[in-house]
Amino acid sequence: MAAKTKIKISDDMELRKVLDDEYENSSQIKLCRYALLLAEHILKTIDYHDADSLAIKAGFAINESWQKGNARMHHVRQAGFQIHRLAKSSQDMVIRMALRAVEQAVAAGHAREHAMVSSDYADRVINLLFPNDMAAVRRERMWPVERLKSIEDPVILRILLCRRSSVKRVSS
Repeated sequence: MAAKTKIKISDDMELRKVLDDEYENSSQIKLCRYALLLAEHILKTIDYHDADSLAIKAGFAINESWQKGNARMHHVRQAGFQIHRLAKSSQDMVIRMALRAVEQAVAAGHAREHAMVSSDYADRVINLLFPNDMAAVRRERMWPVERLKSIEDPVILRILLCRRSSVKRVSS
């Protein structure tokens, strides 16, 4: 089932469907890895001057720690809230939307749906930077599609390795 867009964006719906299909077949850990890459990408796109802020660095670190099983959901949520406050304090709409993309990326450790919302906020940034430019939207929407497809899914790899070892034990 396609994830609904939670914010108003101008989008290439065919590419969003491709992204959504890949999203549906990805583990939450893969989506976290993708979302953090997307967050870094959108901050570079807008040339954000404070990408090393404590809230952003801590959010990335907590999400990465959660992926390894070393952080609680509470910590992931709190990190997202810190970035939300940072976004809310910005007067610049482009920066605010980019920080919302980062916030949602960090929150992907809390709920997988946040990865897709992060992508939508990144798309909103492009809408603001290039109003009514569907070519820019398509170019930017290709980035997450290609990136998500390129990330190996550690959960799927573990399942495949477990199945192989089970088959070897049975046939031995």
